[in-house]
Amino acid sequence: MSNLYSRLAADFSSNLDRIFAWLPDGSMLHYADVETQSARYANVLCDLGVGIGDRVAVQVEKSAEMLMLYLGCLRAGAVFLPLNPAYTTGELEYFTGDAEPSLFVADPAVAEKIGAMQSAAGLVRVETLGAAGEGTLAALAHQAPSGFETVARDEDDLAAILYTSGTTGRSKGAMLSHGNLASNAFTLRDLWQFTADDVLLHALPIFHTHGLFVATNVTLACGGAMIFLPRFETEAVVAALPRATVMMGVPTFYIRLLGETGFDRDLVAHMRLFISGSAPLAPDVHREFEARTGHAILERYGMTETNMNTSNPYDGDRIPGTVGLPLPGIEIRIADPATGRELQQGEVGVIEIRGPNVFQGYWRQPEKTAAEFRDGFFISGDLGRCDQRCYVSIVGREKDLIIAGGFNVYPAEVEDAIGELQEVREVAVIGLPHPDLGEAVVAVVVPREPAFADPAIICDALVEKLARFKQPRQVLFTTELPKNAMGKVQKATLRKRHASLFTAS
Repeated sequence: MSNLYSRLAADFSSNLDRIFAWLPDGSMLHYADVETQSARYANVLCDLGVGIGDRVAVQVEKSAEMLMLYLGCLRAGAVFLPLNPAYTTGELEYFTGDAEPSLFVADPAVAEKIGAMQSAAGLVRVETLGAAGEGTLAALAHQAPSGFETVARDEDDLAAILYTSGTTGRSKGAMLSHGNLASNAFTLRDLWQFTADDVLLHALPIFHTHGLFVATNVTLACGGAMIFLPRFETEAVVAALPRATVMMGVPTFYIRLLGETGFDRDLVAHMRLFISGSAPLAPDVHREFEARTGHAILERYGMTETNMNTSNPYDGDRIPGTVGLPLPGIEIRIADPATGRELQQGEVGVIEIRGPNVFQGYWRQPEKTAAEFRDGFFISGDLGRCDQRCYVSIVGREKDLIIAGGFNVYPAEVEDAIGELQEVREVAVIGLPHPDLGEAVVAVVVPREPAFADPAIICDALVEKLARFKQPRQVLFTTELPKNAMGKVQKATLRKRHASLFTAS
């Protein structure tokens, strides 16, 4: 059977007495609980009239109950549609109008607001689910039968829809199949050498591919366990690390850990692996982390439409500033953005991807889907290069490319050079409108010491590192960079915030 749940369960069903998760309240979930609780949610979905292929939109706080609902959706053949709890009512109206879910599951705290939106958005039914296991849907699940025969699904049948971040317009629903998610889960399990003895420290959100489809699915695929934290809090993570063997995080997690005096080599000597993704990991953070702990962070590259595409090796060189090699079974090519011509090693072009991980297209947007594929390869929109060893480096998004005085400037190259300076904690490089150059390079820096704000020191250090046209025309200082929930810097926000820097009269 190609149902993702059935394929995951095949690896844990023979050992149901094993622990699946330690929860924030001190309780535990065993794999037997995974089997029965997901069955209860599958039964409830069927009782509520959710049919095979129907969408179930879920906007709730991170909880074990949400995970069981996700697995229940898989088992019932429904399509899981997780939504960021930070989305506003206006944003929800767009998502629900586009996806037309049969069921909307909301946090009890906002149930009244969702109820008011119900008729306007055309929602068929709204139920609630709280982080502590309260809510109308949880109550129904607790009364439902604990057995369920998982629905048969084919490789290409939809398992989930994830909406893109919408940085270049309205968000698009990326359709992910049972086969897409299964291929990634088992490939990563094997590549990263996950076993039933592993304990994953899980502090990621689960409305996103990283926390849900990578962290959770890989754990299920190996029959391992996880320490399930509601969010990243440095003190809680440091306290939990002695019980973990693996941690998955975004760069912000590792930056914050490095700021803790108690985070040292002795604390993590027992750890097997640290993994980073969802946003670029600055090479200086990679090097500082290894010097402090003895562990080289394993950086990988993925996106909403494809899950994971590349990874630095488990055994082998984990090179700072690269996202590693294509995953087994996945093809990566670097192409000219305009013509599609495949480029030579070392040349910068758009990253294109082909493999069983690549999504089925954008929900109800066949024209957009067709435009994003070329010769069977998905056009990622990320600019990168491959070196002679086939390691991939990301140099930025195509939309973030800066054209200054007719010259192409790749933000990642400038960020790497600035990030090496001891005065700099984080940096984002953007292009802003300039009356003479068209666009000018601007660096927005978070200093290590809050009092530091000397742009001359930054600029002088770059004179021998970067060609003049790549050097920032302005260096701005800030206490923090705007980021989304996954730690990715929101450069569109920075461009908007500083748009008149060179044009104001």
